[in-house]
Amino acid sequence: MTTPDPAPTDTAPKRRREPSRRRILVRRALLGVGVLVLVLGVGAAAAIWKLQGNIDKAPLTESVVKDKTPKGAMNILFIGSDSRDLGTDEYGKGTGSQRSDALMLVHFSKGNTRIDAVQIPRDTLLDLPACKDTGSGAFAGGTDQMINAALDGGPACSVKAVETLSDVRIDHFVQLDFDGFASMVNALGGVNVCLDEALVDKDAKLDLPAGEQKIKGKDALALARTRHAVGDGSDIGRLGHQQVVMSSIINQARSTSVLTRPDKLFKFVNALTSSITVDEGISSIPDLTGLAKRARAVPDSGITFVTMPNGAAPQDVNRVVKTDDADTIFKAIKKDQEMPVEGEESTDADGDSGSGSGSGDGTGTSDPRSTPVRVLNAAQTSGLGTSAQTAMTGLGYTVSGVATAQRPATATRIFVDGTPQAQATAEAINADFGFGAEIVRQDITGVWLIIGADRIEAGTDPVKPKPVKATSRKATDSLCV
Repeated sequence: MTTPDPAPTDTAPKRRREPSRRRILVRRALLGVGVLVLVLGVGAAAAIWKLQGNIDKAPLTESVVKDKTPKGAMNILFIGSDSRDLGTDEYGKGTGSQRSDALMLVHFSKGNTRIDAVQIPRDTLLDLPACKDTGSGAFAGGTDQMINAALDGGPACSVKAVETLSDVRIDHFVQLDFDGFASMVNALGGVNVCLDEALVDKDAKLDLPAGEQKIKGKDALALARTRHAVGDGSDIGRLGHQQVVMSSIINQARSTSVLTRPDKLFKFVNALTSSITVDEGISSIPDLTGLAKRARAVPDSGITFVTMPNGAAPQDVNRVVKTDDADTIFKAIKKDQEMPVEGEESTDADGDSGSGSGSGDGTGTSDPRSTPVRVLNAAQTSGLGTSAQTAMTGLGYTVSGVATAQRPATATRIFVDGTPQAQATAEAINADFGFGAEIVRQDITGVWLIIGADRIEAGTDPVKPKPVKATSRKATDSLCV
């Protein structure tokens, strides 16, 4: 019998006691969409009053996804707006409509150990839901529409569209405009980037040389937005540069040169709050301060950016649709699990993700998943056997058959034929799926997985899905890669 690993405990960091006379400081919060940094802090009641007056609010309508987010985790949609109706026509003439130039689903893990950010290509096609008028006009929705069109119905409509795409419940949104992005970068004194080649894009007003350099707000925005200077000129090609710009902003915003300079700090937060629109739930300085505390607890190594896995849309090769790998990432976020992106976790010699029961188990077999597994559904709920088969096959198991058990069972168990290979496979099943199932020796051939009623609610998804390939980077990754 195997024993499940003890559940991890989250220990909140002790709050440092401040002198009673010290004025309240608004410390760091996370920001994003094209960026990921929210607030760092300012002092003085008058300054806080000014910052509070800067913030615009918009309603967040009811969700289209049932709230199953683990308690303590949080999902925020960051929206970069390409609205041209700004104080300047530098980025183009106003059209009277809005499109999201960038969309990023940001997940704060329970215990504040990770921030996972998924970039959603604006050219992604899906059936957009209709949205009621929340101040931006009603949005009709429709089939095979680009996801960036949803912002024309307001930020709540973009939230609804991303929930439809990902099946992830979104708790809040932050919308940032072009002017705000550039002003924030300038307030930081610019950000460092490293380009392997010179980039020129007249449409994006971009002209940067190759190599390491510090760039100001307009150039940072142009680098994040350029399509024609990279790849095939599509939306996908620029997302890698957006990841570099976001990482650089995080590093600069967390640096002592900003944190220890009240003038720089206030300038940055003032630029931020003057350029964002948020929902009521995070619309006050205390709300943002609470978010700041969560962001401050996450180390740079725990911040990961990933581009949503995608493929060419069958109905339009110039557009994209999400892939099964994208669903794998979204499912991990929904369960507050680390995103299973290839290259982020150790692998054993044959390329399988490590599960603690690999080739060094003393059985003499190179693959603990090699023994054929027969799946029997004893839960008296249809579909569990088939879902187990699909999940196991995805991790490299060989499923010899699926059937309904002759008798119902409450607890999931695993029968083995007594060979070391069968024992290793049973232990791997427990490790990969977190079953904690009793392993019983029987007069059978191979391994039988008996799915009990305890999996009706718990499901049969693996604890850690097989890693998927996706463009990703950590906030700590070198800018020159």
